[in-house]
Amino acid sequence: MGNKLQGKVAVVTGASKGIGAGIAMALAAEGAQVVVNYASSRAGADKVVSEITAAGGKAVAVGGDVSKSADVKSLMEATKKTFGKVDVVVNNAGVFNFFPLESFTEDEFHRQFNINVLGPTLVAREALNYFGDNGGSIINVSSVVAYNSPANSVVYSATKAALDTVTRVLSAELGPRKIRVNSLNPGGVETEGTHTAGIIGSDFEKDIVRRTSLGRIGQPDDIAKVAVFLASDDAAWITGERITASGGYV
Repeated sequence: MGNKLQGKVAVVTGASKGIGAGIAMALAAEGAQVVVNYASSRAGADKVVSEITAAGGKAVAVGGDVSKSADVKSLMEATKKTFGKVDVVVNNAGVFNFFPLESFTEDEFHRQFNINVLGPTLVAREALNYFGDNGGSIINVSSVVAYNSPANSVVYSATKAALDTVTRVLSAELGPRKIRVNSLNPGGVETEGTHTAGIIGSDFEKDIVRRTSLGRIGQPDDIAKVAVFLASDDAAWITGERITASGGYV
């Protein structure tokens, strides 16, 4: 156990698996008390909490759909009730779907924008009521697709570009309150989601690895370490930035 985040309380959305789970466990390993948010997988969130507590950390699972303001309000209220405050928010909950333009639908547009853009904005707004006088850190988990956009990703890439803009706006707006806001933009990462989507083991994965300078697909822990940095006082002078963690993906 480290102590970079000792005494801090962190909320990680979409933390029942993948990058979110990795971030939740890494924050806890540095001493943070962590709220593991999930939308549907209570079992996954409970597993993450169990791993954190088994390692000597403190965590609790709290359900809620980040695209619904009532759920977000309940999430923050539960955090305050359990741990007393909020210092760090990691907006990790997100969905992706790759398809050609001919398959574009309004429903899919709204699904992705509601979770990937509306969600982080609602969470940030609600968190304002719980940050203390010392401010805090908001980390928006974006993606390299925000600026290095592959074909068949018109909606997903647009959501991440929008999220990067949300980061820049909120960093300017919330800076006077000592709240730092940064984007963390992973490249390709091996998760349950990329396995389910058929990316791992596909030609798409081979192309990602080929275009990645360090020659491999990313792992959740690669991203989690950067999140720990952004959450900690080591990043006290960093806000409004886009931190790419992609192994040199070009």
